[in-house]
Amino acid sequence: MDKKHIFFFDAMRCVAALAVITIHALGPYRQELGQIPMTEWVTAITFNGFSRWAVPVFILITGALMLNDKRPFDMKYYLSRRLGKVLIPFLVWSLFYAYLSGWTMEGFNSNTVKEVLAESYHHQTYYHLGFFYYFIPLYVAIPFLQVFVRKFDDSALYAFTGLWLLTTLLFLLRIDGPWSEQFWLYMGLLPLGYILYQKLPTSRGVVITAIILGVGAMALSSYMVVQGSIEEGRYYVGRWFSYKTLNTVLAASMIFIVCKAYADKLWPTAKKVVSVISKYSLGIYILHPLFLWPMNELGLHQGHPIYMIPFWVIVSGSLALATSWLLSLSSKTRWLLP
Repeated sequence: MDKKHIFFFDAMRCVAALAVITIHALGPYRQELGQIPMTEWVTAITFNGFSRWAVPVFILITGALMLNDKRPFDMKYYLSRRLGKVLIPFLVWSLFYAYLSGWTMEGFNSNTVKEVLAESYHHQTYYHLGFFYYFIPLYVAIPFLQVFVRKFDDSALYAFTGLWLLTTLLFLLRIDGPWSEQFWLYMGLLPLGYILYQKLPTSRGVVITAIILGVGAMALSSYMVVQGSIEEGRYYVGRWFSYKTLNTVLAASMIFIVCKAYADKLWPTAKKVVSVISKYSLGIYILHPLFLWPMNELGLHQGHPIYMIPFWVIVSGSLALATSWLLSLSSKTRWLLP
């Protein structure tokens, strides 16, 4: 089945892209505890708490589609069309953003660029590229998970995923062990995405349960970060805003289930808009920090976050979408944002 014809995946990519921009647009507020009115700071933190599912949603989509692929494994195709499609643009944009990191309002600092590049083998050259450092390694696990799904019955799949879910809870509670390894905690999102896609019905009961658990998890996360930060006297998240914990998994699963249940009921015009945003979602993800740069450097976020965050989401998201579209017009630049 062609994934382009499954509209609810378009809806998921669309909302996840907007949520990622939201997380980055609220960035300047996080460290302003005690410097701005408490209601404004809490508003920004709540935006954050209700957006943390964005990155896991992208991985859930990958798991749903890749583990559902029944074609025989072709190493050459997998490396060139699957891994290469992500890896090569990542390397190019890492170099670009390393260069950008050297620019401030005071001018260009080449030493900063050199330092960023020296650390790039294990640390992103710009804040939003960290996603690729844990997403790209998952391509090692996908072929093995495809075999697992084909060779074993559903009970084995559920047991494996259930064990992984338990470790996300242990990680949240700071009960660390071998299960706290980053690769493992991200990898479990792949079979979960497949289960949500192929095994879980979108009955009314399932949707209501997902919403209760998801919204509850986001609200609890926001509350715990606000309380923890007030107690510490600084912005302090513990692991409540991690992408690898049960609370975030529940929120991401809710987004998946709600989109699966209701996306096809959108108006035709709304579907067209969603499809366009989805088509360029990778470009939006990669490019939007370019258009948040003035906000960060010039302090243009100042104002109540209830309207400033949506404002910068719209501005940077729209400009990133337009730039992605322009780059797609030429075969010489299209590959940069596949």
